[in-house]
Amino acid sequence: MIESPKRLVSRITRDTLALVLAGGRGSRLKQLTDWRAKPAVPFGGKFRIIDFPLSNCVNSGIRRIAVLTQYKAHSLIKHVQQGWGANKLARDEFVELLPAQQRINEKAWYSGTADAVYQNIDILRTHDAEYTLILAGDHIYKMDYGPMLAYHVEKNADLTIGCIEVPVADASAFGVMEIDKGGRIQNFWEKPENPPEMPGQPGISLASMGIYVFNTRFLFEQLIHDADDPKSEHDFGKNIIPRVIKNYQVFAYPFRDVASGAQAYWRDVGTIDSYWAANLELIGVTPDLNLYDTEWPIWTYQEQLPPAKFVFDDDNRRGMAVDAMVSGGCIISGATVRHSLLFSNVVVNAHARVEHAVVLPNVVIGQGAQIRRAVIDKGCIIPEGIRIGFDRAEDEARFEVSPNGIVLVTPDMLGQRLHMIR
Repeated sequence: MIESPKRLVSRITRDTLALVLAGGRGSRLKQLTDWRAKPAVPFGGKFRIIDFPLSNCVNSGIRRIAVLTQYKAHSLIKHVQQGWGANKLARDEFVELLPAQQRINEKAWYSGTADAVYQNIDILRTHDAEYTLILAGDHIYKMDYGPMLAYHVEKNADLTIGCIEVPVADASAFGVMEIDKGGRIQNFWEKPENPPEMPGQPGISLASMGIYVFNTRFLFEQLIHDADDPKSEHDFGKNIIPRVIKNYQVFAYPFRDVASGAQAYWRDVGTIDSYWAANLELIGVTPDLNLYDTEWPIWTYQEQLPPAKFVFDDDNRRGMAVDAMVSGGCIISGATVRHSLLFSNVVVNAHARVEHAVVLPNVVIGQGAQIRRAVIDKGCIIPEGIRIGFDRAEDEARFEVSPNGIVLVTPDMLGQRLHMIR
């Protein structure tokens, strides 16, 4: 009897353990990650970045998941415990936390992506998974991992790497690969200064998404080999992948939209500019990332909050939001919000104006404040009458300003550490 494709994928996903690497700071996000790891950064009005790979796993039928944490992980750990605890999954399904705990070397924390996995190898062995799916915990996208796993099995691969096409100008931020006509990887360069172009596609490079499918036994062999190499930086992109592509079956899996075959949505929100832009993209009429998709929901933990409220309707004091997304618990009190995204529990007081801004939870914007082209961090209390985003020199003296002129404001910059809630 021939196994159906759907049944085959279901069997493979049940035999898969997902590891979400969530220990990085994300230093290019500047002060936004001073007190939290990048995967814990809020995104999209009610989520955190890590909710996207975790939701992808659950929606793909992968229900055995481990989250590896390290840098300032308290808010990340708390979020995963509240939103992804054992009570949310069925028996024999789990989302477990693996914080850096010096299990192998009592003098060293995680020193690279491969080392983070290696230091938990004793725990991973107990799960006895045939395949291991390794994911970055800090990218925004929706992806069914089942077809990628099926592709891995069909190719009889030892390792399969998810990939996307990116402009050469941006490719230096990624691992870049060269493949043959059958999809097998011939060369791999981690963050090269001069990325190679794809044949026949000038100006385009093939980049790694940081998504890897390993045969688990092969993964363990390579981790042990890498750990014994004193010259290694113990990183998948820098060390393990370049070493194995010549002697093993290593394939690229293109991430494309199933219906159209076009490049699928994927964002590395690793800079203030890209973070601001990706959030505001969601406001569009038909954004590339559809958060209203009931067939592929993004799961998260959220407080039970009242609906957003808009108060006062006088000519000189009207509470209104136009071309905007406003989350639960928000109060727009005689103020104007335009083309902005407000997370939960934001209060915008009378005569304030917020335009082209991303405002994280628990922010209070004082009367008459004027804000545009800004990211306001969680817990900020914005003074009355302040102007942000109008005079670059003034903004640079008080806050962080990105290359494209986006102003980042955090509680620390306002001298309000006591009000910080991560």
